[in-house]
Amino acid sequence: MSSMDFVRVSAACPLTNVADIDFNLNNIKLCIDRALEQKSKLVVFPELCITSYTCGDLFEQQLLLGKCVEALKELCDYSKDRDILIAVGSPLTYKCCLYNCAYIIFKGNILGIVPKSYIPNYEEFYEKRWFTEGLKVIDEKVNFYFQDNIPFGTNLIFTCGTFKFGIEICEDLWTVVPPSSYLCLMGANIIGNLSASNEVVSKSTYRRDLISSQSARCMCSYIYSSCGVFESSTDLVFSGDMCISENGAMLKSGERFKRENQVITTIVDLGRLTAQRLRNVSFRDSVKLFLDKPVEINFQFETMDYGKFDRDIDKHPFVPAGRDEREIRCREIFNIQTSALAKRVSHTNSKKAVIGISGGLDSTLALLVTVKTFDMLKISRDNIITVTMPGFGTTDRTYNNAVNLCKSLGTELREINIVDACLQHFKDISHDREIHDVTYENVQARERTQIIMDIANKEGGLVIGTGDLSELALGWCTYNGDHMSMYSVNCSIPKTLVRYLVRYVADKEVSKNISDILIDILDTPVSPELLPKDKNGKIAQKTEDIVGPYELHDFFLYYFVRHSYSPGKILFLAKQAFKNDYDNDVICKWLKVFIKRFFTQQFKRSAIPDGPKVGTVSLSPRGDWRMPSDASFNLWMQK
Repeated sequence: MSSMDFVRVSAACPLTNVADIDFNLNNIKLCIDRALEQKSKLVVFPELCITSYTCGDLFEQQLLLGKCVEALKELCDYSKDRDILIAVGSPLTYKCCLYNCAYIIFKGNILGIVPKSYIPNYEEFYEKRWFTEGLKVIDEKVNFYFQDNIPFGTNLIFTCGTFKFGIEICEDLWTVVPPSSYLCLMGANIIGNLSASNEVVSKSTYRRDLISSQSARCMCSYIYSSCGVFESSTDLVFSGDMCISENGAMLKSGERFKRENQVITTIVDLGRLTAQRLRNVSFRDSVKLFLDKPVEINFQFETMDYGKFDRDIDKHPFVPAGRDEREIRCREIFNIQTSALAKRVSHTNSKKAVIGISGGLDSTLALLVTVKTFDMLKISRDNIITVTMPGFGTTDRTYNNAVNLCKSLGTELREINIVDACLQHFKDISHDREIHDVTYENVQARERTQIIMDIANKEGGLVIGTGDLSELALGWCTYNGDHMSMYSVNCSIPKTLVRYLVRYVADKEVSKNISDILIDILDTPVSPELLPKDKNGKIAQKTEDIVGPYELHDFFLYYFVRHSYSPGKILFLAKQAFKNDYDNDVICKWLKVFIKRFFTQQFKRSAIPDGPKVGTVSLSPRGDWRMPSDASFNLWMQK
């Protein structure tokens, strides 16, 4: 499959009249054409939409059933020159039984027929009055006057390259083990549900939660289409609910209770689903245990063109977009960090904690976590030894913020200027202090680490690491310098999220004077301050000028590690997400920097201290990311 495994899919709810097949068929055609206009390759219709779901005892009328066959023939003819897979609902008479079925139509032929596995016969539903369950139907063949040997069964998967489509019908989703679970274990990555789900109070929310949950459990895309308001309202009301979910995320949903033809469409990412399944050992084990074989029905689209790429790509995938959700996320992360540190402090019976405070974001967050942890353990804050260590590049702004924050939080503050020690070290190793190279920078980082390590030894405390996930990904830390600590509380938090965590604390956890300090820290440019200040005493060394924008690197990191995307696909998505922020050449430049640094700096990650995982992406060598330190990046630079 081309187009980087993106494919556009649709759900449709046509206008219907009960038992008026000609009317229904005409509206089905209109919906097909609308889906085609949007470049969709698949459209899923509601349950029994050719007849309408609420025909009742009319399903026993041979005139109605015979007209259904004629309608299917007409729909096949209509599909001949249309490059779209159609899933439409209609009854089937087979071996003196009536089945509630999905018909899969493509290019003039019925590719297969899937019966409804579970027939509801409780509360408002009494389908067993007419229909037979299809649960055990496999490997059967159906003949019509216009087509013979049509596959009929519950184990059909319709395949075009990586596009693998399976079907379940309405009640099937609500059972203990939905048929879609088995279909996905057999290889399906897109599930269509032709449904007739009536509305009662609160049912719609439960139904969409169920759909999202099933798409997450099966690691699939789930397309749901239910019949609309023109079904009979004798006892029930239907709303035409439609939605498309992918691996637990709701990508698109329709408006209920509409009195017109409706089609919703979106692009699904089959590559993402494949990567998720390959990563998930439980899914792979389930595949091995489930020995049933699918009947794969192969077909071929003329093109995989999905039209305009309108899938929403979040440029900050680690950060929830909504303010309320973001606050909940930050509170949860903050609690994870403090709980992790509390366990380590209790286990080691440490009396004190030691943190180097620079006035930057990372050390600020680590300090806030430590303060909350000590409060939770009922240990006095003056047992937190905060050490500010001004050097060649320290500015008044960062220095004052560091000092004021520590004093306001009530920690023990120590100031140790490292300039003289670094100058002595330059002399010891014969390094010219005017040469501001990596040696010049690393000497300072290692001097600071030595100081806080020795203080910790002297005081019986833990050195709290401050480095974040983004720095680990890029190797933007000094080996055996700020790279090292006794416990690292920020190790799985990306830079783009650090900022929101500090903001959360400023808004929700501290007094006004502390909040003001935190806000100024948030407004300070990110810098290690290892190079001398400029002539105005301002920060001269800005990290993002050197290594690139962190929002880009966090984006690259998320899709490289979380979804195992190729650089080409990452670049494509980044261009979409940041089209209003960066030129394509700039994005490409920093992606190459990311790849090279990610590979060459693995040796630092192989030796990082313990620290808690807080999100889906972690680079711990003991857990989520195990990579040789000497792996070549050549292949990834070519793609």
